[in-house]
Amino acid sequence: MPLPARFSQNLLRRFRRNSRGSAAVEFALIAPLFFGLVFAIVETAMIFFAGQVLETVTQDSARAIMTGQAQSGLVTGCSTPCTQAQFKTYVCSQISALFDCTNGIYIDVRSYTASQFGSVNLTPPIDSGGNFLPAMQYSTGGAGSIVVVRLFYQWPLFVTSLGFNVANLNTGKRLLTATAAFKNEPF
Repeated sequence: MPLPARFSQNLLRRFRRNSRGSAAVEFALIAPLFFGLVFAIVETAMIFFAGQVLETVTQDSARAIMTGQAQSGLVTGCSTPCTQAQFKTYVCSQISALFDCTNGIYIDVRSYTASQFGSVNLTPPIDSGGNFLPAMQYSTGGAGSIVVVRLFYQWPLFVTSLGFNVANLNTGKRLLTATAAFKNEPF
């Protein structure tokens, strides 16, 4: 038995006027965008914070080379002179729990005998395909040498699946780089 036309019109009118649950529907439409934006902001902040921590550790570790402590074995845990593995252990002792130091930190120390900083030529750590090229060296140089200390860390990203992708490696990670360039003091 069909419903009378008047009853169906009243039912439709009441349905259009009833606004209960509209906030829940609106929130369900906006919530994924809101949470995606919040997660992207948090991840960006973490990348910047990790980059600053890496910069600080690089500057502190480079000072040990610049003052001749690494070359003279005066750095804690180093023989005379510090080996690459010992220097990495020294760097890792300064890094907070933010980084996985055993597998993730790459240390590149290069010395140059040139007298001008402009003659220093560094190769990029990422090739055109987005691959990380870990061609690390360890040469602390002598007194008066120009030295460049670079630390690299492949930071894992989590929000890339939501369309926010700041990865610069083809593995979906962000390569954080910190550099210190200086001239060794006489030691």
